[in-house]
Amino acid sequence: MAAENSSKVCEAHPMTGGDGPYSYAKNSTLQRDGLDVSKELVRKAIAEKLDVEILPSNTFRIADLGCSVGPNTFLAVENILEGVEFKYQSQGMNSQIPEFHVFFNDHTSNDFNMLFKTLPQNRRYYAAGVPGSFYGRLFPDASIHLAHSSYAIHWLFRVPKAVVDSKSPAWNKGRIHYSNSTDEVIRAYETQYTEDMECFLQDRAKEIVYGGLMVLTFPVRPDGTPHSDSSTNVMAQLLGSSLMDLVRKGVVKEEKVDSFNVPVYTMSPQEFAAVVEQNGCFSMEIMVGLPSTLVHDPILIAQVVASTIRAGMGEDLKHQFGEEVLDELFDLFRKKCEEHTSALDPGKGVILLVVLRRKAD
Repeated sequence: MAAENSSKVCEAHPMTGGDGPYSYAKNSTLQRDGLDVSKELVRKAIAEKLDVEILPSNTFRIADLGCSVGPNTFLAVENILEGVEFKYQSQGMNSQIPEFHVFFNDHTSNDFNMLFKTLPQNRRYYAAGVPGSFYGRLFPDASIHLAHSSYAIHWLFRVPKAVVDSKSPAWNKGRIHYSNSTDEVIRAYETQYTEDMECFLQDRAKEIVYGGLMVLTFPVRPDGTPHSDSSTNVMAQLLGSSLMDLVRKGVVKEEKVDSFNVPVYTMSPQEFAAVVEQNGCFSMEIMVGLPSTLVHDPILIAQVVASTIRAGMGEDLKHQFGEEVLDELFDLFRKKCEEHTSALDPGKGVILLVVLRRKAD
């Protein structure tokens, strides 16, 4: 199965590496805030839901899926370690606290050099990098005790093929995202999301031990909210609008926009719960929305959103449109964000924390 899954060609969308002014390492405060807000909830989930009696006493294995380059992944891992240690200590099992082995996973094009250079010097775990898409097998059967992923599973395995096919009714001409497009485009993204999540859950079910946990944090749109109103989706709409402005100015060719789509789907909690139930391998232990940490300052919000999106999508945009357009593009994007801060209101988008527990077959 591992060989079969590894043969699938997944689109890679790495965050901007290095430590430059537009790097993910320096422009991921939104993601870090999510980790900070969820810190106590994750520890509480480990304390209440992790059954240490079924786990080995020698090595506890943690996988961070979609780790990028740091520093956020190191914060997440340290929080998990402390939670597991507290679990053992609270049960009077101090002498049985295991060693920890952490697997940092991301696409092969991820800047693993940056990740390894910045590994904490005083870390209390053994570290390894695992390149590859999490929409396929990554680890041996029943080898992972806790899998974690933050701000990653909303990225799809690939852009739905139909939306870049000019002969398809789902051709997404003039747009780069589904949320302000036709019903056919929306359905294509929904179908891709459902297929991807089933693959993700099925592969993790093989890799996570019975009773092991999976902790996921990702952006969602509130149940019942139209795709076009979700703040995460509004960001994609404004970016697409900025690109079309460059088309009208003759800076970017229109066919370049027509062939570029953002492979991100903002699911609802209800949609995610339905996929988990359909999969049947995990029990839903916790599902809770996290409070927003964004300050209601239009200029600051616009700056943070622009820097975050550039760090996350800069490499894809550079490859498609050329590096020379990025400064002008993101200047336009930032200004549009300032003009639409009400649409970017945190209340129109939610960061969801989910804890799943691997069922026994």
